Amino acid sequence: MPRATERKERSFSMRLSEADIAIIDRAAARRGRSRTDFVRGAAVRAAEDVLMETVPIQMRAAGFKAFMAALSKPAGAVPEMVELFRRAAPWETSGSKTGK
Repeated sequence: MPRATERKERSFSMRLSEADIAIIDRAAARRGRSRTDFVRGAAVRAAEDVLMETVPIQMRAAGFKAFMAALSKPAGAVPEMVELFRRAAPWETSGSKTGK
């Protein structure tokens, strides 16, 4: 007689408004995923984010000292960021399609 296999997945249901379902379906379609896959992924990511906010960070005394020393140093310019902020935004350039 075949032995019953243990089910590894469980069902989870919720009530949503038509508007909520419509926006979830649109987003899932854009990602090429089913509604179930999309909602599962979004829910798991949100849960992981919450849990990561509460995970204590542990380090040895020497590592903590080095970490605090790095934080205490004055901030330095990042050349790539300086260059980025010097550029005009696409909507500010004369070549933009919506030009003034």
